Amino acid sequence: MLETVWFLLWGILWAVYFMLGGFDLGLGILSPYVARSDTDKRIVYNTMGPFWDGNEVWLITAGGVTFAAFPTTYAVMFSALYTPLLLLLFALILRAAALEFRSKVEGKSWRKTWDVVLFLGSFVPALLFGVAFANIFQGIPIDADGNFHGNLLTLLNPYGLLGGVLFVLLFAVHGGLWLAVKAEGDLSVRAGRVAGQLWMVLLIVAVAFLAASWFATNLYGNYIAYPWLWLVPLVTVVALVTTRLFMLKAAWWKAWFASCLTIVGATLFGVVGLYPNLFPSSLNPAYSLTAFNSSSSPLTLKIMLVVALIFVPIVIAYQTWSHFLFRDKVTSEDLASDEAY
Repeated sequence: MLETVWFLLWGILWAVYFMLGGFDLGLGILSPYVARSDTDKRIVYNTMGPFWDGNEVWLITAGGVTFAAFPTTYAVMFSALYTPLLLLLFALILRAAALEFRSKVEGKSWRKTWDVVLFLGSFVPALLFGVAFANIFQGIPIDADGNFHGNLLTLLNPYGLLGGVLFVLLFAVHGGLWLAVKAEGDLSVRAGRVAGQLWMVLLIVAVAFLAASWFATNLYGNYIAYPWLWLVPLVTVVALVTTRLFMLKAAWWKAWFASCLTIVGATLFGVVGLYPNLFPSSLNPAYSLTAFNSSSSPLTLKIMLVVALIFVPIVIAYQTWSHFLFRDKVTSEDLASDEAY
C-alpha cells in the first residue's frame, strides 16, 4: 500500500514541476521570438524572475522522492541516463546564471550572450525531459543487474525524440500564455499569438504521440484493464481543447490554468500507464524496476510520508504567497527598480 502511495506522489510531484517549471522553461524558449527590444527581453526575464527558483524546488523534491522512496530505481536511472541527466543539470545551472548575470553589465554582446544561454538552458531541459520520460514509457535496455545496454544515441530514438518535441511544445505554449498574462501591450499580444500558433502544432504532435504510444509502449494496458482510468486522458484532451477556446477569447488567465491541467494530465497519463513500473526494461519485463521491488523499507516510507504531509503544504503556501505578492503585470516602469532583472 505504501509503495503505491509513494508511486502516486512521485508522479504528482513530477506533474507539479512540469506545470510550474514548464512556464519559465517555455518563456526561455519563446524569448527570442517574442521579445524584439531589450525592454521586451527584460520584461520576459522579470515575468519569471520571482518564481523560477521556487519552481525548481519541485524538481529537487521529485528527485529526492525517487532517491529516498525508490533508491534502486534512482541508482539505475542515474547510471542508465547519466549523460542526458548531466546535460540537463549543466543546462539548468547555466540558465540560472543567465537570469542572474544578464543585467549586471550594460554591454550589448554581454546581454546577447546570456540571452542565448537562457534559450539553450530552457530548450535543452525541456527536450531532455521529454526524451527521458518517453524512453521510460517504452522501456530502457537494462539487464537483471540494472546495467544499461546502450548509449545516448539509443535514447535518441524516434519515439524518444517525439516525446522531446511534445514537451518543448507543451512548455512553449504554457510560457507564451504566462507572458500574455504578465506582460502588457504588443508583447502580450505577440505572446498570445505565438502561443496560439504553437497550439496547433502541439495538437498534431500530441495526437501523434498518443498513437505512437499504442505501438511503442505498454501504457494502455492499465487503461484497458481498468476502463475508468480513461478519465485521465479524457480530462487532458478536454483541457487542451479548452486552452485553445480561452485563447480565442483572449482569456489568458483561464487559458493558462487550462494549460496547467493539460500538462498535469499528460504527465499522469504516462504515470498511470506505467504503474507499477518505475523503470521498465525493454530487454525483459522481469528485469523491470517497480514500486515494489525497488522501494525503501516500510518504516522509511512511513517516516517520509509524515515529513511530506508536513512540509509539502508549507512549500505550497510559500509559492501561493509569492504568486500573490507578484500578481501584477510587469511593466517597463518596473524595470527601473534596482531589484529588477
